[in-house]
Amino acid sequence: MASYSQATIISISVILIMGIWSSSSAAGREPFACDPKDKTTANLAFCKVSLPTKERVKDLIGRLTLPEKVRLLVNNAAAVPRLGIKGYEWWSEALHGVSNVGPGTKFGGPFPGATSFPQVITTAASFNSSLWEAIGRVVSDEARAMYNGGVAGLTYWSPNVNILRDPRWGRGQETPGEDPVVVGKYAASYVKGLQGNDGDRLKVAACCKHFTAYDLDNWNGVDRFHFNAKVSKQDIVDTFDVPFRMCVKEGRVASVMCSYNQVNGVPTCADPNLLKNTVRAQWGLDGYIVSDCDSVGVFYDTQHYTSTPEEAAADAIKAGLDLDCGPFLAVHSENAVKKGLLSEADVSNALTNTLNVQMRLGMFDGEPSAHPYGKLGPNNVCTPAHQELAHEAAIQGIVLLKNQGPSLPLSTRRHHSVAVIGPNSDVNVTMIGNYAGVACGYTTPLEGIEKYTKAIHQQGCSDVACTGDKSFNAAIDAARQADATVLIMGLDQSIEAEFKDRAGLLLPGLQQELVTKVAAASKGPIILVIMSGGPIDVSFAKNDRRIGAILWVGYPGQAGGAAIADILFGKSNPGGKLPMTWYPEEYLANLPMTTMDMRSTPSKNYPGRTYRFYNGPVVYPFGYGLSYTKFQHTIASAPAVFSVPVHGHRKAQNVTVFDKAIRVTHTRCNKLSLRVHVDVKNVGSRDGSHTLLVFSSPPGGRGNWAPHKQLVAFQKVRVVTGSTQRVRFNIHVCKYLSVVDRSGIRRIPMGEHSLHIGNLRHSFSLQAATLGVIKS
Repeated sequence: MASYSQATIISISVILIMGIWSSSSAAGREPFACDPKDKTTANLAFCKVSLPTKERVKDLIGRLTLPEKVRLLVNNAAAVPRLGIKGYEWWSEALHGVSNVGPGTKFGGPFPGATSFPQVITTAASFNSSLWEAIGRVVSDEARAMYNGGVAGLTYWSPNVNILRDPRWGRGQETPGEDPVVVGKYAASYVKGLQGNDGDRLKVAACCKHFTAYDLDNWNGVDRFHFNAKVSKQDIVDTFDVPFRMCVKEGRVASVMCSYNQVNGVPTCADPNLLKNTVRAQWGLDGYIVSDCDSVGVFYDTQHYTSTPEEAAADAIKAGLDLDCGPFLAVHSENAVKKGLLSEADVSNALTNTLNVQMRLGMFDGEPSAHPYGKLGPNNVCTPAHQELAHEAAIQGIVLLKNQGPSLPLSTRRHHSVAVIGPNSDVNVTMIGNYAGVACGYTTPLEGIEKYTKAIHQQGCSDVACTGDKSFNAAIDAARQADATVLIMGLDQSIEAEFKDRAGLLLPGLQQELVTKVAAASKGPIILVIMSGGPIDVSFAKNDRRIGAILWVGYPGQAGGAAIADILFGKSNPGGKLPMTWYPEEYLANLPMTTMDMRSTPSKNYPGRTYRFYNGPVVYPFGYGLSYTKFQHTIASAPAVFSVPVHGHRKAQNVTVFDKAIRVTHTRCNKLSLRVHVDVKNVGSRDGSHTLLVFSSPPGGRGNWAPHKQLVAFQKVRVVTGSTQRVRFNIHVCKYLSVVDRSGIRRIPMGEHSLHIGNLRHSFSLQAATLGVIKS
């Protein structure tokens, strides 16, 4: 996809490639296995790089004893000294930069930090897939450099591709939002950046998690360890499977992680239908399946799914689990074999998948410095190019929600002083969200603003909980003195985090009161900046004419303060769009987090979830975002009628065409794409980036089959003022114009569909064209 600042991304990539060969050699990590100096292993088949990976893996497994095998089934895999294999820690994280959350990565010495990009929900707001992949390339460069330096692994359990189903979810910040297609496209793009493009070889191994229907941590007395997600087949296929399928099939990810929860009564890590049949057989995973940490122990100890620990170990491995984050499989798998619950061949099959990934990473190729990325080292971490990309990513992820007047951008000529107020006004670590590492450095919002003008700083609240008003008067006085006021409010990890879901959607404590009182006193324009992962009900500010502008900045990463200031003062033009719906607080009135249904049930006053199925009042809709300039859309080319080739079916015609909807398996999907060309003209006074979001609404009368509308394409485009750019979409009919019926069967509705592009509407008719007969 085209992107805003494509030239910046390309130039950064060139610098990165040059840096690989110009940097000094890494600090000499010893070989993980197959050390050329070790004469006892030099001639073993698993050490011969010239042999196919499959043969090497088979040879190695054939040399292992059962006790050795079971000790390789866990994240802190044991060494096998007699075969020259060192121990390995599989658990590292790289959600939006190399992280030290997992035990596989340590900061210090020549690697004091790594580039910390904006939290994923923020980067998703850019709707820029080339940016997502570029970030992955940078993160994997730094990960490889740290591996070469002996302080990190090569297997990174990122990204999180769960759907932001409920706005209260504490981990929503880690996800690319609520739309399955956006989440899947993000997953595939980021994974490609992480894993590289060297054929079957891996730069690092990524992992899409948490499979599946995992989006509750701890709400109203229900936690993720005890939760049984009751999900319809329709919702599984239509929503929850989509990003994981795209991650595996399009991103070719090397790993998938199963989740803590049960789905319809079965722990995901013990469900062969999910792991063996879906992820591996249907989608074709070429890699390993890993449990969320201690998940196997959880379904034995907490969920009491099996009677004995050996049964739990056997169920997990036979279901398709290859690696346990935790000690459970190392402790109980050998006894499971001895008791006849599990065969040694089952254990070997699991190791085939993990060892295959390690081979593809080059871990059995001898000297690490001989690897294509073996010379990356400290000079390739926190480079100026990497940090500039973090800055650019933050700019692209900021969303302008309101700009009355307009109040933004501020002017250094008119606004000689700015009151900077709020609990997030001078934060650093807050900006990097969770699953972060140690940043290269920070620019706080206050520091960013001070580079443009004089700042009068008062927090108003000592923290985001904002439980008292004793500092309100000082903040009010600052607003009275300044030419403009910027209030930087919102959340942090004390409010939303892993194992911490929110109770409501309002600003915490007395934050709203502080904003309202400051707005009443300020002599200049009032700008409200919201720092958060999840959506917040800011209806009060949206409706307050004294508050001229609202920005949502997510958790904008190490350069967040610089990006915020660049947007405030007009150096950069905001172009982000919301990747999730912002609901009013009242939306939660009849919406337990434990109810998984995506579709609404009017008879029960159940409102439905996400923009696809909820049709009620919102604060700001999915895909919303303003700019400092104006864009006009014109559909340059789009069909009025489109033929879908259909095979008849000898058994029963309604198996193929049911309620005027064709099963996708009964048409030729590969080349079935709708071509739509859209002209985007910048009719404003500033250059800017624009995200084209193309939604489709299917024909009516589908009942609960279909969403109200769904995103079918998106693209970022840079348009200079006064100019026009043509954007070309090829909309895959089977993937994006289909709906899923109550039986979980994906079908293409015939009849009149409608495309929505901004204020434009284009109707077109899908018509069946019979080709022949399918034999039963």
